[in-house]
Parts: sequence; C-alpha cells; structure tokens
Amino acid sequence: MPVLASKTLRVLAVPCAFALVAMAGCRSRGGEIDIKGSPEFIYKEAKKDLDNSNWQAAVQKYELLEARFPFSDPARQGTLDLMYAYYRNHENESAVDQADQFIRENPTHPRVDYAHYIKGLTYFQGGANWLERVFHVDISKRPPQEAKQAFQSFQTLTQQYPNSPYAADSRQRMIYLRNRLADYEIEVARYYMKRKAYVGAANRARGVIEQYDGAPATDEALTIIASAYRKLGIDDLATVVDNVRAENRQPDDPASQKADKPWWRFW
Repeated sequence: MPVLASKTLRVLAVPCAFALVAMAGCRSRGGEIDIKGSPEFIYKEAKKDLDNSNWQAAVQKYELLEARFPFSDPARQGTLDLMYAYYRNHENESAVDQADQFIRENPTHPRVDYAHYIKGLTYFQGGANWLERVFHVDISKRPPQEAKQAFQSFQTLTQQYPNSPYAADSRQRMIYLRNRLADYEIEVARYYMKRKAYVGAANRARGVIEQYDGAPATDEALTIIASAYRKLGIDDLATVVDNVRAENRQPDDPASQKADKPWWRFW
C-alpha cells in the first residue's frame, strides 16, 4: 500500500503543479491601491513600474490615474501606457478594449497607429497559450480566430499608416499569420478528404490558393485539389492541376510558388 500511495502521489504531482500555475496566472490583482498626490505624481509612479516590467502594479496605478483625474494630460498619456501594460500583463480583453476606445475617441491622434499595433499584438499573443508553446502543440489544427483578428489589425495599420514605425514589424507578422491561416484551411481540406467529402476538400483547398497565393501551403492545396478531382472522376481537370503545380515549382525551393501573376485561375 505505501508503494501504491507513493506512485499515486507522483502521478498527481504534475496535474497539481499545472493547476497551481494556472491559479497563479488567473489570480486577481489584489486589493485596490490608493496613492495620494497629483496626477503627475501618480503617472510618474505608474511609469516607474512600467519601466521596471512590474505590469500588475503599473495597471493598478494607471487605472487609478484614469479614474481620479480622467481629463488631465497625464491621464491622456497614461491611456497609451495602460494599453501596453494590459498587453504585457496578459489582460487581453482589457488591452483590446483600451485600444478600441482610444482609436474611437482619438481618430486623428498622432499615435493612433500604436493603438492598432498593440491591438494586433494582443490578438497575436492570444494565438497560443504558454502550455501550447512549451509542448509544441500544432496550433494549425485550431480555428484561427485570433489570427484573423490580428491580421486585420496589422493590415489596418499598414494600409492607413504605411510610414508608421510599427509598419515593418506588422508586415512581417502578417506574413506569419497569412501562412497560419492557410495552414488551417489545409487541415480542414485534409479532414474533408478523410471523410470522402471531396467537393468540400477541393473547395477548401481552392480557397487557400485564391486567398493566400504565395503561402507555402498552396503547393499542398494543389495536391489536394488534384486528388479530389480524381476521386470525383474528373481526371482531365486533375491533370491540368498537376501541370500547373509542376510549372510553378521552383528548382531551389520545391514548395514555393510564383506570385507575380494569378496563375491559379485555371478553372
């Protein structure tokens, strides 16, 4: 019995550890703080916490500043800082709400591009939690709602503010997100093929090529389309797809696709 009990404890240790970590991550910010002083003083204290990466304390103080002196200049500046503090403190909903409010109320503000950027980063961060990253979970199999929202935010930034200091990073993240969205569509197309839903598989793969032309997943999309056509008895179209795929494979990168023209319009 003692041996069995010891084994049981070892088995329970891992889930219990994860439970404790999860509880710590979900813990509230604690009691309310009350700092006496001018809005400038409260802002200075909040900025000090922000610079020291003490995100939770920074959030508390910026919220206090906003509640106590909502129309002061430090509070207006603190709005942008609070947005960032929410993001770094993994308070994603609050970060997005803060960004949306700033964009809505300050459409001509010289730093409104920053609000779009933080909004995009927040959704980007929400694409996979830390457990998924640690255990290398394949997130391409999960509906990419956050990826779509992040892509839209970065796209708005790059289109409306092409000279923004955040535009270059946003474009790089859009490439990753675009590939992520294409990978998910391929996962769905594979599922349809396994279920012998060949029309659905072909349509889903076709959507990858139309929406994400140039993404690595387009090569497999063509393979799925050709396979689905053959299963449906449409061999002539399957051969056309095979030829298109062969013509657009580059020698130095077999999976890459030419993106200089809409080569996929063969149906």
